[in-house]
Amino acid sequence: MKGAARGLVGDVGGTNARFALVDEEGHIRFPKSYACQDYSSLAEIIEEYLATTAGKRRPTRAAIAVAGPVVEGEIQFTNLDWGISETDLVIAFEFEAVSLINDFAAQAMAAPRLGAEDLRQIGPSVKGSVDCPIVVLGAGTGFGVAALARKPHTEVSVATEGGHAGFSPYDETEVEIWRRLKAKYGRVSIERVLSGQGLYDLYCALSDIALKNAELSDERAVFAAGQAGEPVAAAALDRFCDVLGGVAGDLALTYGARGGVYVSGGIAPRLLERIVAGGFRARFEDKGRLTEYVRSIPTFVMVHPYAALVGAARELEQLERGGF
Repeated sequence: MKGAARGLVGDVGGTNARFALVDEEGHIRFPKSYACQDYSSLAEIIEEYLATTAGKRRPTRAAIAVAGPVVEGEIQFTNLDWGISETDLVIAFEFEAVSLINDFAAQAMAAPRLGAEDLRQIGPSVKGSVDCPIVVLGAGTGFGVAALARKPHTEVSVATEGGHAGFSPYDETEVEIWRRLKAKYGRVSIERVLSGQGLYDLYCALSDIALKNAELSDERAVFAAGQAGEPVAAAALDRFCDVLGGVAGDLALTYGARGGVYVSGGIAPRLLERIVAGGFRARFEDKGRLTEYVRSIPTFVMVHPYAALVGAARELEQLERGGF
């Protein structure tokens, strides 16, 4: 890459932080991933990345997608004991301009830029309206939601904390799951079900309902056992995908997302075949009087490894257009 990088982009979740440089043509270069648990702060990761990748020709701008609400240019991470502001980063790294953006808002900005190779269609081939909103949602350490409002030549990302909206049971089994999560957590949000910990809690609840001991120790063990065919773990994986479809359909209604619903996060790509072949789309469409409305909305799993970085690069473009 000739000369200084155009900018630094990042994607910081509850488990991993990914950084890359953006070149003059807008291409993402030199992506690297870091385990957040190995560092004491976000600034420490940025310093290591710049020192090992950018050398002396450091970028002058940065756009970083972060897992949590950005309030007045500051983030207190939901699933990390970290906090930082745009001003902190400007001072620490002598940037001319910095933008912190919610990680799912970044993925919403990325969605229209992704090609067919970056997406896996779920359900029937349906063409979304190019001038209608998009919703991106996904489960990982937590559950994220964002939207993209669209008009001709205009797109505006809408960051939300929709993952903390209340979980609504669909059938008697989910009522029993809700009862057990209510006893454990007090309030049952979507994230209590659709997350890594949520997958494990689903397994424990289904074990209890089946009058069996929950012998597996964490969500990784549940995933492995479920994929291998262990009955209760497999039921937990299937239920996870079904709930994901139902929530996706609810959010499509909430935002009028006739432009499409995109599923991202760390879990969905690992459950891709189950999502495609299972009950996701049926639950997505099962919306009573509005079934026909959601039936016309396309759904996809985002399989691009750095979708949030693509969105952060678009945010970087906006920083430049703003005169920074």
